Amino acid sequence: MGIFDFFRAPDITAMANKAKENGARLVDVRTPEEYAQGHIYGSVNVPLDTLPGGAAILGKSDKIYVYCRSGARSGRAAAVLRGSGFTDVTNIGGIIDYRGQLTAE
Repeated sequence: MGIFDFFRAPDITAMANKAKENGARLVDVRTPEEYAQGHIYGSVNVPLDTLPGGAAILGKSDKIYVYCRSGARSGRAAAVLRGSGFTDVTNIGGIIDYRGQLTAE
């Protein structure tokens, strides 16, 4: 790890793939409209403005990886989830940096 690695954003593509491989829940916290325009395959949409109640579909001990467009909303979502008793939450950043194929509905 180099001295500037601390400042580098997480690699959302690698993290999303890791989530899928490890059976983690991949959670998109953007609006339903944004989600419908394109999202990471296998993710569920739990908009930030529905938290913490909207997270009822998630288990408190689930491994959860959250993302949004840029990483800002997912950072807030991760804090809300942790504050609501979720024990394993990781903010993987923004979909604008995702290098895989997106799914649209």
